[in-house]
Amino acid sequence: PFATFTVLVAVGIEASGLLHASYVFQLIVAKLAGKEIESNEPPRSGVQNALFWGRVLFSSAFLVFAFVVTLVALFDGKTT
Repeated sequence: PFATFTVLVAVGIEASGLLHASYVFQLIVAKLAGKEIESNEPPRSGVQNALFWGRVLFSSAFLVFAFVVTLVALFDGKTT
């Protein structure tokens, strides 16, 4: 039961797009290394590309928001 719950939560988080900010780092590192990212998937269509970058933007905004909230709490001494 716990393993099923863990897998379902992980699938839900991935489907939500919350982890897509990591793809930005992957693309940057690959570009800096001068390597192409190999994939078994076909190239994304225009709609898929728009959805992908929308998720990346949402994920990055959420990441920045969480970082700002953490810093404000730390500097205001609102930690336990």
